[in-house]
Amino acid sequence: MANLLQTSSFFFLCFFHLALFAESESFIGINYGQIADNLPAPEATAKLLQSTSIGKVRLYGSDPVIIKALANTGVGIMIGVANGDIPPMASDPNFAKGWLSSKVLPFYPASKIIVINVGNEVMLSNDQNLMTNLLPAMQNLQNALNEASIGGKIKVSTVHAMAVLKQSEPPSSGSFDPSITDLLKGLLEFNKATGSPFAVNPYPYFAYQSDPRPDTLAFCLFQPNSGRFDAGTNIKYTSMFDAQVDAVRSALNALGFKEVEIVIAETGWPYKGDSNEVGPSIENAKAYNGNLISHLRSMVGTPLMPGISVDTYLFALYDENLKPGPTSERSFGLFKPDLTMTYDAGLSKANSQVLYPILDLMQLSAAGNAIVLGYNGCSYQSAST
Repeated sequence: MANLLQTSSFFFLCFFHLALFAESESFIGINYGQIADNLPAPEATAKLLQSTSIGKVRLYGSDPVIIKALANTGVGIMIGVANGDIPPMASDPNFAKGWLSSKVLPFYPASKIIVINVGNEVMLSNDQNLMTNLLPAMQNLQNALNEASIGGKIKVSTVHAMAVLKQSEPPSSGSFDPSITDLLKGLLEFNKATGSPFAVNPYPYFAYQSDPRPDTLAFCLFQPNSGRFDAGTNIKYTSMFDAQVDAVRSALNALGFKEVEIVIAETGWPYKGDSNEVGPSIENAKAYNGNLISHLRSMVGTPLMPGISVDTYLFALYDENLKPGPTSERSFGLFKPDLTMTYDAGLSKANSQVLYPILDLMQLSAAGNAIVLGYNGCSYQSAST
């Protein structure tokens, strides 16, 4: 009887844990780019998002029509200050106040703006004017938020490419490019002081392009592989995503910023490419995004950050058909303009709900059967009664 009660309690706890995923998931976000001429109306997109387990959206700009359309949906919104606005925002506090007054205050808090990114991948722009003005621009925007009494509610950050790391393999050796480390330290001091995240764009897809071996593909897609051993920590990594994220964690720790949170501002896999492109396919894109979502839902975390799921914004909501470059650049969309799925990555709310009736599990347990309950990468073995 004691075993039955213990097992029953276990399953109720499991049921409660799994039921947490029945609605939107705060750690799953998506990028909503607009370099296209065939996108659905923002209102239709807002309804689409509400039908999924996506909890957050990243905009590259601050389109008021989209921000307004997302009002009262509960979807967290990450908006952006254009790179071209960085110098005037840095030099003139009134510019920052005006930007906030027109881009945020008319919509907040009905539209759940959570982060404002000042610029995108500025530290790799080779534009010294932008690079040196980035921190002052962020500080002026933070001051404007503070004056509006919402400084603790909306965070200010910026988004970095993975190339800010000079070393990333093995993950324990992660370190930043020395040529930009001084500037990064200033930005990280700001992140630390304000509690804002260090946002970065890891793409295992690009790692596979530079090393197109079958085992590398499996490593990138969260599929069974031989793993890669990190002698610095005695950790065996079985996914490129975890390895890249932990390389960033190591680089932050090495500079003394263990408290700064990491956010994945972009990651994804194209479902189509040109004949000379290695890796794009429906099969690979579905495997990467689907397995990544399952990995996040498992809450297993990464080896250096166990037990948590880093907020991760998938790239992308829709294809952007006006983007230049190879076909892959225009083929990251998880949804089509008609709002149907390009492929099923497991984002619908039905995919995140409990699949097994709790009563059936308890009946099996009461009958004296050992049961394994598995959910998105987590498994638990019950004791026989």
